[in-house]
Amino acid sequence: MPASTAESTARYRRSRARSRNISPRPALVVSTLKPHQYDLRPSCASLICPDCKTWVPITGIKAKKQKLVPHDTGVAGKDAAVRCKGSNRLVTVNVAFEEWQGLVEVGGAETDGRRSARQHYKPLPAPAKPVTKMTPAPVNAANALNAYRDHLKKCRISSAAGRCGGTHRCSDGARLAALYEQLQRTQPHHDRERKQEAQVDALLTRYRSTTAAKKTAAEWAKHREAMADARQATAKRSGTAVEEANNTCRNRQSGTVSDFRGPGLPLLTA
Repeated sequence: MPASTAESTARYRRSRARSRNISPRPALVVSTLKPHQYDLRPSCASLICPDCKTWVPITGIKAKKQKLVPHDTGVAGKDAAVRCKGSNRLVTVNVAFEEWQGLVEVGGAETDGRRSARQHYKPLPAPAKPVTKMTPAPVNAANALNAYRDHLKKCRISSAAGRCGGTHRCSDGARLAALYEQLQRTQPHHDRERKQEAQVDALLTRYRSTTAAKKTAAEWAKHREAMADARQATAKRSGTAVEEANNTCRNRQSGTVSDFRGPGLPLLTA
């Protein structure tokens, strides 16, 4: 029979190994590991091998004896086929599944609540351009055309790379040309909109001024009626000539005395 060729790469790690071999090394106790170093879910029971530091399935998780499946130290199909010393090592599962799940949930909540101590500095914004050096954007086609012509004159005599020349336009020249074309195409529409807005503003201003004048006149008329009613009510309540005279507003000349004198009023001084 032809001799079997030796495998040169690591084999795939099966979850259930049919080997009855048991490693003579002492059993690995699960309680000595950290909760994130093993997984007790029945569908994927596994742990991190202390020798090769890789995840290895645990076979016979529901049987009397549990052990690590035979495995290599490298990645399956890539690294060399070197058998790990932890293969077929017995595992003592002395942690209940509910207890392990609670430890994992508590650890996950603590990890999610952590914040990195590293400080992330935002880049400083560039200083704003002085107002005296700012060029206002053209608002109509005529201004855009003048700005485009001024740019062509300055750009053609400059020595900057990529300056305007012939049919070539720099970035600023192309932007001004596109702006002029856009304003020339949309200028009539904008003019109509501005005219309509001006007419609406004028009508609103006229309506508001008329309404305010009417409201003011109504308030003054109401105030005059209230004053007249008060005077009439006061005159009706007066029952003597003295009260009527007191309620009458008239200018009294200097050197005169009142027509109404009380009885027994002394006129001469001692």
